[in-house]
Amino acid sequence: MGFKVGQKVIYPNHGIGVIEQIEQKQIGATTLPFYTLRLAATNSVVLVPVANASEVGLRSPISSAECEMLLKNLADDFAAPPNDWKDRFKDFSERMRSGDIFEAADVLKNLTYLSHIKPLSFREQRMLERARYLVVSELCAVCRKPECKIEPRIDQALAHACAKHERHPARACAAGAVVGH
Repeated sequence: MGFKVGQKVIYPNHGIGVIEQIEQKQIGATTLPFYTLRLAATNSVVLVPVANASEVGLRSPISSAECEMLLKNLADDFAAPPNDWKDRFKDFSERMRSGDIFEAADVLKNLTYLSHIKPLSFREQRMLERARYLVVSELCAVCRKPECKIEPRIDQALAHACAKHERHPARACAAGAVVGH
């Protein structure tokens, strides 16, 4: 899938950016096209080879119909994460790097729940903040609404998910054990 100049895209683990230009760069003896992408969060520029865009995980934002699916998903119960923090961090890191906003939302849900029952490590706290930023920024961009309208909906959905999880912890732990966690 080719992207056009001015198009909003999602760069995995960094969020929304805009394709500023498609330029040719000399790499050794070869000239290759690159997307010049400006990231909204940091205003930094990233060059992504056009040929590698899908392997890198560059993608279009979700559709407006998927916004409601994402909010519904945020409110759903979830499988318990691995108890060992190293396994949990590895699992969550892989999900965040996938570039899939639904995976980032699941990490957000899990870490939000954990943060209510115990203090998170510094790395998990940073991952929680990153997951929240990715979910909030993509929903704001797609729904064309400011953070002040999106964040309360996310908080409400997360509160529902945590409440559901507390009502069914045995099922959630069993589901986590079955998946190999």
